[in-house]
Amino acid sequence: MKLALTAGGTGGHILPAIAVLDALRSRDGLLTEVRFFGPDDRGERATVESRGVVFVSVPAAAVRGRGPLSLVRSFARLAWGVAVAFRRLRAFRPDAVFSTGGYASFPASLAARVLRRPLVVYLPDVTPGWAVRAEKRLATRIATTTGAALAHLPEKKTRVTGYPVRARFFELDRAQARAAIGLDATAHMLLVAGATQGAKAINEAIFAAAPGLCSEAVVYHVTGPADIARARAVRAALPENLRGRYFVDAFREDLPDLMLAADLGVFRAGASVLGEVPAASLPAVLVPGRYAGGHQRDNARWLEEGGVAEVVPEDALPGLPSRLLALLGDDARLAAMRESARALARPGAADAIADLIVEVAKR
Repeated sequence: MKLALTAGGTGGHILPAIAVLDALRSRDGLLTEVRFFGPDDRGERATVESRGVVFVSVPAAAVRGRGPLSLVRSFARLAWGVAVAFRRLRAFRPDAVFSTGGYASFPASLAARVLRRPLVVYLPDVTPGWAVRAEKRLATRIATTTGAALAHLPEKKTRVTGYPVRARFFELDRAQARAAIGLDATAHMLLVAGATQGAKAINEAIFAAAPGLCSEAVVYHVTGPADIARARAVRAALPENLRGRYFVDAFREDLPDLMLAADLGVFRAGASVLGEVPAASLPAVLVPGRYAGGHQRDNARWLEEGGVAEVVPEDALPGLPSRLLALLGDDARLAAMRESARALARPGAADAIADLIVEVAKR
């Protein structure tokens, strides 16, 4: 089977595409060739090529929040992207196309429909952005993370699969994860990882409260590249007895290990939290971003209603440290949140979406 992948540039879109690809690759002899179709200016190339996937450049452009002149330019670039995708998909002749949404996925998805290639669209978030709202009309089948999303999708061709996460989340238990990062079995651990590129507002709140937080927990702070120098300066300024309790990095490849090991996590509410927080059985405090149509607010609300997370609006960030300290001191509350998270985990999500792709490819 020849497979075409297309996705937006954030981790919430790219990571599920990679997880489903891994599930398909685990089926001996199934995949003969895989290519990724997307723009070459958002960082996807390095990610997909590291997985042994051929990258095919296809122009795309965002339309949300654009002024009139920018909107005209965006539509012109999208039209160009559809034409490029049409030519390159026609030459590749995939048996199926798999889209995980985001504006970068739209040109290849529309071209797939024009070429009458089976298209599986996956909605990672609770509510669809404009790309998935358009692609749901083009799709042969649709997969989605939550049942709440069915209010926005055609129910007859949609399956609730859960969010496909990296296999690592189900290869370790909590004790093994703590051992892997060298963390004492009895220590409280706080993980802060705002987003793929970091989250400045969250970082600033943690920097200001670092001495108090590190007095109560070992803190792992994944800052993103923009704030790593500041984080190192904050760490250097801590008293010597706390410095060894504050670990800072721009990026951690072993984020699943950190999530499994932690007692509490602080994140934005991008799509990946819907899968990774339950997979890690991790109580969370979520600070939804106010961009991209407010989808993070809906993601955060879903996890809050499920008993997994507490939500702190961005304008309430000065109160974040006290909320974290209260939770870290409440073992019963953390245990209840952990059980709620475990109940939402969907270990078979990647295979369920892989099944849909194989199903449409055989038609």
